[in-house]
Amino acid sequence: MTQTFFGQINPPARLLMGPGPVNAHPRVLRAMAADMLGQFDPEMTEYMNQTMDLYRQVFMTNNRWTFLVDGTARAGIEASLVSLVEPGMKLLIVRAGRFGLLLSEIAQRIGAEIVTLDIPWGEVATLEQIEDAITTHRPHVLACIHGDTSTTIAQPLDGVGALCRKYDVLSYVDTTATLGGMEVATDRWGVDVVSGGLQKCMGGPPGSAPITISDRAAEHIFARRHVEAGIRGSDTRDGTRARIPSNYFDLAMVMDYWSEKRLNHHTEATTMLYGAREAARVVLEEGLQARFARHARASRAVCAGLRAIGLELFGGDEYRMTNVTGVYIPKGVDGEKVRARMREDFEIEIGSAFGPLQGRIWRIGAMGYNAEKHKVLLTIGALETVLRHEGHGFAAGRGVDAALAAYDA
Repeated sequence: MTQTFFGQINPPARLLMGPGPVNAHPRVLRAMAADMLGQFDPEMTEYMNQTMDLYRQVFMTNNRWTFLVDGTARAGIEASLVSLVEPGMKLLIVRAGRFGLLLSEIAQRIGAEIVTLDIPWGEVATLEQIEDAITTHRPHVLACIHGDTSTTIAQPLDGVGALCRKYDVLSYVDTTATLGGMEVATDRWGVDVVSGGLQKCMGGPPGSAPITISDRAAEHIFARRHVEAGIRGSDTRDGTRARIPSNYFDLAMVMDYWSEKRLNHHTEATTMLYGAREAARVVLEEGLQARFARHARASRAVCAGLRAIGLELFGGDEYRMTNVTGVYIPKGVDGEKVRARMREDFEIEIGSAFGPLQGRIWRIGAMGYNAEKHKVLLTIGALETVLRHEGHGFAAGRGVDAALAAYDA
């Protein structure tokens, strides 16, 4: 067998202005270079406790059960669904984009009875539509996406938790794309389980999924606890609940690990814990409201710059995410060629799209460490230049001037 020896990893210093991941904050990367600790070392468990406290603030909640699921944001989604939803249980999914469809795919594997509230891509569900779907289908659990990067639209969630509690429905919300950049008001929303990720507005790398769980959802999950003989004591389940079918994503077991019991479940991803902890510190030092305002300013500048160079935005402004913007690819322009030139000539990445929007829009992100004035201006200026070279001519600088004016307004 021929031995192949590869060189040291040396990725280009690319500016990631797509729908995620984005460039991680340097403080997060430095924190991840710290030395390892044993998983039950007092310093390590104290870092775990600190991380729980930090993410309670990020999720805007008092939930005791606020911690990390080891894995990318999808690990948090799957852990939530597999721990909440039993085989045969009715699950109502609000689907208005690619990631609503993902919830269906995961739920299908669980064996849930899936019912859906399907909304056209680019639109949102109203409270009236959600209540009508609940009263029609009488689900056990409602699941939805807060900000779906496939459509760049954010679903309003005020009142959803109260609606679910009114009909005794557990609720799950995925905030992967919005946590740390838009308000994730867990307690005000009244939702039961919320999961997120680091690789977007939190300014960290993919690999850790923050999650928060209400007491009533925790009670439901603990009732499905899998008890390992000789390790976890007596099984006090009433025998009517299906055991959580995953070991790794069994949130009852993960909660035992993060609790004062410190019951062994897995070896905590130490480096990711350090990164998640530092990402939350960066967010909270800036201040949640200041951070939300910074993302909103960046969004206004991106939108103004794109419109000034004659491009049409996807979706309405009222429900547009403040960290990702969809923009139609002009007729006669090769969208992938433009993305390639942005990457090769300017070291800037912008995103393509999924499903019915594939080949129709670009997705431009300005989130976390990248929701900064100079990065927005560089991206708008580069896109304007590439489009001009591709024959879609504009007056040079028009987009940058408009983005600057939006920042100065």
